[in-house]
Amino acid sequence: MSRPGVDADRIVVLFSTERPGPTTNPYLSQLYGALPAPLEQRYFSMREALWGDYDVLHLHWPEYLLRHPRRIGTWAKHACVLLLLVRLRARRTAVVRTLHNVQPHEDGGRVERWLLRGLDRATRRWIRINAATPPRVPATDTILHGHYRDWFAAMPRPSPEPGRLLHFGLIRPYKGVESLISAMERLQDPQVRLRICGRPSDARIRRDVEQACLRDPRISARLDYLDDATLAAEVGLSELVVLPYRQMHNSGTLLLALSLGRPVLAPRSPANAAIADEVGHGWVHLYEGELAPSVLADALARTRAGGRTSLPDLSRREWPAIGLAHLAAYRDALAATGARP
Repeated sequence: MSRPGVDADRIVVLFSTERPGPTTNPYLSQLYGALPAPLEQRYFSMREALWGDYDVLHLHWPEYLLRHPRRIGTWAKHACVLLLLVRLRARRTAVVRTLHNVQPHEDGGRVERWLLRGLDRATRRWIRINAATPPRVPATDTILHGHYRDWFAAMPRPSPEPGRLLHFGLIRPYKGVESLISAMERLQDPQVRLRICGRPSDARIRRDVEQACLRDPRISARLDYLDDATLAAEVGLSELVVLPYRQMHNSGTLLLALSLGRPVLAPRSPANAAIADEVGHGWVHLYEGELAPSVLADALARTRAGGRTSLPDLSRREWPAIGLAHLAAYRDALAATGARP
């Protein structure tokens, strides 16, 4: 029931992420900025999660609540999340979960999987950010991933350089940068260049990219976090963005490239095919199987053939509507717990 002396329409939401800062994923920053009153936003600490007074816990990437670089830190986080599960059940707290991935990209082990299943069972409302994600019980809302046009609107963008391919974002094993490097090295076209931008997730990936830059002068890299202005410039200089992910279900990187008006090459998947149909002809080029040099050459040829609209159609991904849809999801989750009339 509503807390005494508190506005019955006021909803306090605790997000499973820290307060937005300069390096926060722009998806989260834009979402939090779009959420309307009477919603009160709070940001994660384990103290707040265990002892704070909130109505809804909204989970993004819950596996990160369970991970720590040191083993003792991981054990401590596991114990805290176990206590959190007890607290959520005792307080009948409404849990909402955004399905960024069908499952975590890296396996955190048996205990992590068990605790994640516990959080799944506590979830009263799921939010999928593309319609290709299988719905989950007890209820699933479809609220599409928003665009990044407003986020980058004030930042200058250079004209694209012919033949410049770009791969950007946090460089993790599942994103397939090794297959992109292999295809590039086998592409017999001296006019094509590959630029790789982003922070590698481990030393092996960093070493592989650096060695590729030494082997092939057409490959260059900036292996660090990119601020927004630098990222806008790198995307602007590219003729084609290449995302050879081994697993690709939701991709903010794909939508960021489209928001900045650059076509994308990506593997075929139900989610990517839906975006290709949504945004208009010529903006998303899809391929099957392994990335090959011929795939890169064909995508560049199709990009240069034209026939695209001046900008991709992202009208279904406006943030004010996304904010209102999240507020409705929180209210529905509260109703499901019986915590509000």
